[in-house]
Amino acid sequence: MFISNAFAQTAPAAAAGGDMTSSLMSMAPLVLMFVVLYFIMIRPQMKKQKEHRAMIDALAKGDEVVTAGGMLGKVASISDSHIGLQVASGVEIQMQRSAVVQVLPKGTIK
Repeated sequence: MFISNAFAQTAPAAAAGGDMTSSLMSMAPLVLMFVVLYFIMIRPQMKKQKEHRAMIDALAKGDEVVTAGGMLGKVASISDSHIGLQVASGVEIQMQRSAVVQVLPKGTIK
């Protein structure tokens, strides 16, 4: 009484040759989104990682550095994966090389 009848609609006739083109065109925005994502996010991040690795590989004894924790110090010793960081006179701590985030100009730390 209060419910009206629902009738199914017939599906529109599909074009025989245009089906492949329409599926490719529907994928175009998705492909475009991945291309934009690569150039905006992935490529700059890979460039930054490459620069950081080059900086860590170029560390030398006597360099003044800043660590990820914000600690300032002078490189006193270097091994393959660790550095000895002199943070005060007579105080040397061991850190991973990857913890270095910035090399400071000489004479910054007094």
